[in-house]
Amino acid sequence: MAERQEQVAPEAMMTRIGQAVMLHHGGDREEARDRFLGLWAEIGEHGDPLHRCTLAHYMADTQDDPSDELAWDLRALSAAEELSDERVAEVVRHEGALAVRALYPSLHLNLAADYVKLDRPEAARTHLRRARGAADALGDDSYGDGVRAAIGRLESRLGEEEPSGGSDGSPGGGPEGDSWGPPRQRP
Repeated sequence: MAERQEQVAPEAMMTRIGQAVMLHHGGDREEARDRFLGLWAEIGEHGDPLHRCTLAHYMADTQDDPSDELAWDLRALSAAEELSDERVAEVVRHEGALAVRALYPSLHLNLAADYVKLDRPEAARTHLRRARGAADALGDDSYGDGVRAAIGRLESRLGEEEPSGGSDGSPGGGPEGDSWGPPRQRP
């Protein structure tokens, strides 16, 4: 019975994070932020890296201050560095389960977008290059296409030399309201 509870708890936390994400996508940014903060208090600074990565990744989107958004995106990246493919596969149970390395294009792209907002173009370019370098881990699906397109838009904005194919080159207007970041997908 205890083993069953241990298996349910991680999935339950991911469900609760997903519910807060739905609140945010539904337009209730403040309530989503409050729920994320409550979940963060439950998870703790040293809790499950998958939970911390996922929650911080989405919490960043609910921030009003670009510095706060950066802090949450840095937490997401830090937690991702502690993850293993096996841990991700425990929660994401379907064929072609997300590999940890597939998180990095989005995480670095978010950081690049944060640095653009903070008028730190060199830091933005560094993370943009990391996002582009990790993009080969993305699937050939709508999520991967969206991340690659967002990389291309930000490359165009920053005058990088490797614009991605398939991007319309238009600034902003990315999925889910992100001006320069990738679409968010729950791992």
